[in-house]
Formats: sequence, structure tokens, C-alpha cells
Amino acid sequence: MAVNSTSSCPGPVLESPEEVLSTMNKDGKRLWVYPTPSKGTLWKWRLAVAWALIAFFVALPLVKIQGKPAIFLDLLHREFTFFGLTLYATDTTLLMVFLLLVLVSVFLATALLGRVWCGWGCPQTVYLEFVFRPIERFFEGKENARKRRDAGPWTPDRVVRKGLKLAVYLLLSFGLAHTFVAYFVSWEVLQDWMQRSPTEHWGFFVMMAMTTGLIFGNFGYFREQMCTIACPYARFQSVLMDRDSLIVSYDPGRGEPRKRRSGEERAQEKASVKLALGDCVDCGACVRTCPTGIDIRNGLQMECVGCTQCIDACDAIMISVNKPKGLIRYTSENVIEKKPARIIRTRVLLYAAIMVSLTTIFAILITSRTPIDINLGRVVGEPFAVLQDGEVINRLRFRVQNRTNEELHLSVVALEPAGTEVKLSGPAIMHIAAGATHRVEAFVVVPPTAFTNGSSAALFEIMAANKPALSSTVAFTLLGPSTPKESKP
Repeated sequence: MAVNSTSSCPGPVLESPEEVLSTMNKDGKRLWVYPTPSKGTLWKWRLAVAWALIAFFVALPLVKIQGKPAIFLDLLHREFTFFGLTLYATDTTLLMVFLLLVLVSVFLATALLGRVWCGWGCPQTVYLEFVFRPIERFFEGKENARKRRDAGPWTPDRVVRKGLKLAVYLLLSFGLAHTFVAYFVSWEVLQDWMQRSPTEHWGFFVMMAMTTGLIFGNFGYFREQMCTIACPYARFQSVLMDRDSLIVSYDPGRGEPRKRRSGEERAQEKASVKLALGDCVDCGACVRTCPTGIDIRNGLQMECVGCTQCIDACDAIMISVNKPKGLIRYTSENVIEKKPARIIRTRVLLYAAIMVSLTTIFAILITSRTPIDINLGRVVGEPFAVLQDGEVINRLRFRVQNRTNEELHLSVVALEPAGTEVKLSGPAIMHIAAGATHRVEAFVVVPPTAFTNGSSAALFEIMAANKPALSSTVAFTLLGPSTPKESKP
């Protein structure tokens, strides 16, 4: 389905012949795609990037930074680790700014580079095009042979080929599911679970089985429909991109009118005789190689993932017919229409300004973030009590979180007002594991002279006995009698 037409460019207007998905017949049934790989220059670069990304995706939950996996999304304990930075449930503002920064980065990258992520970096494209489809070709042969076999009856040869392919698919899906789950539970925990009964962790066992099934169904059957139907990013491109965004596009001004050459026309072109024809020889190579089954010559389309297979296919044809490469290329709509191209434009400046602002806010929040987070509140009940000697007691609740990667031995002291004592309901030294949160009630005993108009500003300090350099302070308002008459013996 065409998103934009090229009505103002030289040559005839190109429109999609049918307003229907490229992977769907007119009657609504699935149209299976058999893309032929075009192993040109861009394909080789994508192959190198793909295997580097696969190694990267697998390594993220394995490689440790400061004792934690590079990416660890611990939903159970509400901890999210990104390359050594751990965000907790209490870091709501920091987490929100981080997610906004990622979102605006996607906006900026799309405005400049279009769907480069979809074609080069998305795990769906990476695994499908460089893992699962090569396995399919290994067991079932080239696309034409596979298409003929699928159109025929179920012979023993067909059953064996598909059975072997699906068995390997299932094994790969099982491995990828384990990698996926490791992002949420860590490899150490996962390995321990694999050696024990599933009944001890049945929830994650069910999650593993479902994830395996989803991966198997996705790469075995759903495939390109994940990009053309399920993924919302294609729908967003019309908003995120403009006419100067980088796209993979056919040049109709150079290619039209397209026509297959007769023997006489080929001879004339070799003799440098100028024909009233475009450079496109209507060979259909760009269509046969497209993993989503579109015809790039119909203009910018929602189903195009920017994989550049049509560029490699067309370049090979152009070389074979002695014509310059680039009939299909990375370009922009304005360039195709012979209009001035702009890299710096309003939306790019806007996204960049928002990114700079969010990055600044994120940096400020990170640098002001303390290794010991304290939340202080009042226990439900009487706000204060007065002892026989006139001293005032406030009953408070400390919630202390250890944001470091090692256990801390913490104590609480009152810096203000002078003469204030803090008596914890538990041991005087709190032993808090890395990333853990400890809650404890405390009786704060304050001299009666510290109160003015029924309140007193207090300042508490949490100190680490095993890490003297680590400490954190928190201010709190203590309540007491307004006048000596309110004191009760």
C-alpha cells in the first residue's frame, strides 16, 4: 500500500495497482513470500552487522558490569540495570527521563535515517534474514524449487525437508527463548532452574514455553507479517519522517518508461543509440528479492523495511546491461523529485533540542543521585509523646535503600537539633544487601527546648561503617508541644 506518490517527479505517476497488503491475496488469504537473496555489497555489510548484533544480543545478559549483567530487567524486584546503571522503583523521574530520551532518539534517527533500524538492526530482520531463512534454504533448496514443492502434494521428500527444518527452528527458538528470559532473571538463576524441577519455578517455566512457541511461530510462519501488520513502527513513519528523510527509493525519472529490451533494442543500446526508454528493464529482480513482497517502483510504501535487497538486485542488473548503478538507491523524496535536499530542518532541530534538554536533565539526576536512598515518614498514631523529664519522643519509620553493588552496614544519627537521640527498634547497625531496601521504626528523643511553635527542624545522617565515604542525609520536621502547658507528665 503506497504511503506517498511521486506525482511531481518527471515521468508517469506511479501508484500501487491494488490497495492490498503485499503479503495478501485479493481474497484476503496469506500470500507466501519466497524472496531470493541478492548478495551484493550492501548485503555483505548487513551480514557483518547482523552477526555482530546477534553476538551482542546474546552477550548482554552474560557480560557483567560492576557485578550485574549489562542488561538486567528484574521485574520481580523492580530493578532495571543498563550497562552498570541500576534504576529502582524509587527512581521514577530518572526512569521516565531515560525512556523519553530513548523515544526522542528514535524520533531523531527516523527523521534523519528513515527505517535504517528496521533493515539493519531490528532483531526481527536480523534473525529472519540471516539465521532462519538461510536454514530454510539449506533444507528446502532455492526459492523456485521450494515454491513448486509447496504448491504440490505432501511427498515423503517434502515431509522430511520441512521436518528437519522445523526441528532446527524449534531448537533455535528454545535457545533464543532462554536468552530472552535471561534478560529478566539472569543466566545464573536460569542455569540453576534448568537443573531443578519446573514445579519450583512454574511461572517462568510457562513463560519459557510460551516464548519458545512465539519465537517458533514468528520465524516459522508469521515472518514478514510481523513488520507489515503487527509492528506499529511502520504506521508511525508517516509522522516521524518527512520528504528529506533517508529512504530506499526507485528513481522513476531515470527508470521510466520501463520495458524489457528486445534483442534489437539491446544491440542499439550497446551501440550507444538513445532509445525513448528508461533504464529500468522491467526484469522484476527488485520484486523477487524483497522480503516483504513489495514492488519498490510503486513509491514509498508502509511495508518497506529498508533492507536494501532491491538496491543490490538492481545494481547487479544495471551492471549486466552496461548502465550506471543507483536506479534504486538510498535517497530522499526531495532528491528524487529534483528538489533541494535539507539535512538541517525544523523537526530535526526540535528533536535535537529536546534530546539535549533530556540529556542534561538525565545527567543532573544521575550526578545528584545518592548511593543511599532514604525515605522518612511518621508512624500512624499519636504524633509525639512527652516523657516525665520533659523530653519529646517522635516515632518515625525509616526506609533505607542500598543502591551500591555491595552490602552496607548502616547506622543512623541525628545531626540536628542538638542533643537528639535516635533509637532503632532493631539492631543499631543495619546490614543491607546490595540493591536491597530495609524498613525500620525509630524513636527520636528530642530536648523540649528544640521546639518552636510545636515543631523542630531535624536533620538525620545515614552512615556506612564499612564504607566511611558513603553517607546520606535527610531533613524532617519533628512535632512537639507548642507551650510547656501541653507537656504531659
